[in-house]
Amino acid sequence: MKIRVNRDVLADAVAWAARVLPSRPVVPVLSGLLLEAGDKLSLSAFDYDVSARATVDADVAEEGGVLIPGRLLAEISRSLPAEDVEIVTEGPEAVVTCGSAEFGLITMPVEDFPALPTMPPAIGAVGGGVFASAVSQVAPASSRDDTLPMLTGIRVDVDGESVTMAATDRYRIAAREFTWRPAGPGVAVSAMVPARVLVEVAKSLRGGEVSVAMGDGVAGFESVGRSTTVRLLDEQFIDYRTRLSSDWSIRADVRVTPFVDAIKRVALVAERNTAIRLSFTQGQVRIQAGGGDIGRGSEVVECELRGDDIQIAFQSQFLLDGLTGIESELARINLESPSRPALIQDVPGDGQPAFRYLVMSLRQS
Repeated sequence: MKIRVNRDVLADAVAWAARVLPSRPVVPVLSGLLLEAGDKLSLSAFDYDVSARATVDADVAEEGGVLIPGRLLAEISRSLPAEDVEIVTEGPEAVVTCGSAEFGLITMPVEDFPALPTMPPAIGAVGGGVFASAVSQVAPASSRDDTLPMLTGIRVDVDGESVTMAATDRYRIAAREFTWRPAGPGVAVSAMVPARVLVEVAKSLRGGEVSVAMGDGVAGFESVGRSTTVRLLDEQFIDYRTRLSSDWSIRADVRVTPFVDAIKRVALVAERNTAIRLSFTQGQVRIQAGGGDIGRGSEVVECELRGDDIQIAFQSQFLLDGLTGIESELARINLESPSRPALIQDVPGDGQPAFRYLVMSLRQS
């Protein structure tokens, strides 16, 4: 194999593919990136659960393939000077040359690299911006506890032109609904996709559309020359729709930016795992924290309250995760009592809110 490729293009593609490389591979070849040169250059990584493939333009003098230690190639490619990079296979080495810099990397047997999963059939497509926004809104509510795999995923429910993403860690539920372009009429699919994979896909989007594929226990995502597949989790999930559709006797509308800024300031004096206290009265909400060994903080923000005055407390980061998911100027906080959860949602001009976030309240001392 002999190729020449732009340094920035190579470094970007290598870094993107290398993100799925396992830190402790069960077999050595899984630590490698497979480079295949044909009409274009493709770079692939696979850990038996998640695969990633990036395709970029390159000048291909000799076609072929080579398996190179992925993390090392990522470190080298981003440190090279701003010149074109040449990669040539010479016996057991892949020689990487850029300007006067040259590296001879020991390769691994290409034939030992496992075949990547076949991309399942496409079920629809959505704009990259909408996809990334939806993932960023719901992913914070997913759990990091691998002992409960169901809670580490994002539920994706497809019903024709409507898609809902939802996640929960038992202490909060986040859901976002959006419209998309289904691949055909009557598409109806439900699946649990690992949240970490959706987050990585969303981070790497560079515009355009995301094509979503599902089938045979695998989900696939393609956008602008990059594709990812991942094994789906068990489909078991809570009935989140019922939990998000309760009636609420108290409603407070507050401007998101000043409210978030005030919570962050007051939280500076909140000790670990202590509550942020919100006191809603007519025309305002008072944010309070602290009172222990560190100190205390308090700030008032304007709000429009419908219903009785109420004081309620939340874990500060859980509260902020919900508020920062709001895309409208105003956030609506639906309340019932200090001991019940609160529902945070955007305030749309018309129709139902696209984003909803249910968060448990904390007992106040």
